[in-house]
Amino acid sequence: MANFAEEINSKFDNNRIKAMLNILYTANYITSHQNDFFKPFGVSPQQYNILRILRGAKQPIKVQTIKERMVERAPNLTRLTDKLCDKKLIKRIPFPGDRRVVLIEITKDGLDLLNEIMPNNPLHHLLDSLSNEEAGQLSDLLDKLRDNNDA
Repeated sequence: MANFAEEINSKFDNNRIKAMLNILYTANYITSHQNDFFKPFGVSPQQYNILRILRGAKQPIKVQTIKERMVERAPNLTRLTDKLCDKKLIKRIPFPGDRRVVLIEITKDGLDLLNEIMPNNPLHHLLDSLSNEEAGQLSDLLDKLRDNNDA
C-alpha cells in the first residue's frame, strides 16, 4: 500500500491535518475489512462485538452494560440485539423485580459462532507490520489524542 498522501493524491497544510485525515482513512479501511470478513458469518462487526462482550461477561448482563463496553458505540443497540435474538445467538432474560430491565445472555449457538470466527479472523493480523512496541506506541498516541480532546 502506498503512503497515505500518495494513496489519495493530496498534500496537507501540516502534519496534524495529515494525521487526522489518515486516522479517518485508516478507520474506514479497517471497517471495510471488518464488513467483508463478517458478512459470510451473517453478523456485523457491532453484533460480533456484542457477542464477545457477552462471552467475556460469563453471565447475563444488562443492555446498558453492553452499551458501555462496546468499542463502537451503537445508538441502535436494541435493533442489533433483536437481530441476534432472531438468529438465536443471544437470549433475553427478564430482570427479577423490574420489568423495565432486561438481561442479555449469549447462547450456545452464539459461543459456537465465536469459536468458528476467532481462528479465522484476519483482522487480528492488520497490525502485523508493526512491532509489539510500535503497536503499543500507536495505542498510547491514540489514547493521548482522545485524552487531550476530552478535557
